[in-house]
Amino acid sequence: MNPNRKTSDAGGRPLDRRRLLSAAALGGATIVGASALGGLDADAAFAAPAPSLDPAITKTSFAEGRIAGINGSMLEVAGSHGEFHRIQLTNATSIWKLHPTTADAIEPGDGLYARGVEMPDGSIAADAVWVNIVNLHCTIRGIGRDRLELAHNNHAVVGRVVAGTTAASYHGSALSSDLSRLRIGQDAQVLGAWRPKDDSVDIARVSVGR
Repeated sequence: MNPNRKTSDAGGRPLDRRRLLSAAALGGATIVGASALGGLDADAAFAAPAPSLDPAITKTSFAEGRIAGINGSMLEVAGSHGEFHRIQLTNATSIWKLHPTTADAIEPGDGLYARGVEMPDGSIAADAVWVNIVNLHCTIRGIGRDRLELAHNNHAVVGRVVAGTTAASYHGSALSSDLSRLRIGQDAQVLGAWRPKDDSVDIARVSVGR
């Protein structure tokens, strides 16, 4: 859908963008051109904030923290610095949890990074939510059949290899499912999803030789 397309109501009158987002937050409309706020893939969670492509949105809002509760489509999030956020999921919210998924995959206790537009009631109508996403610079200390033993800031981390998902990039090359070229002692960047239950990480991508 074209994010720059002019949107009108049934009578042909232009719709206010914030009113449209408010309607979407209540489930009655679709956010038009949600990606106007930025990319929706996992890498976009760590990209520098960019101006919105939609001139009707003057400020993009961000939130992070731990999900303390779920009330319908509203996520109640305790921020890392004592703040509290209410994140409203809509029928246009993009959700990532190791791979694109749905709101059913979100659980209390999960970590969260969200991007969206602040509503008049202070909540954030999210266009993108990344659940348990981590981006670790680490060293490979061991290689197993279904895991990598990693060291991150002197802490041991188990990286789980997920069949059909985990991929490697060598020296900036395209992603490959072949992990045979990984070596103990290599510095690596690991993008993945943290598992709160056992503090391990499901690996989406491991990059070496950069």
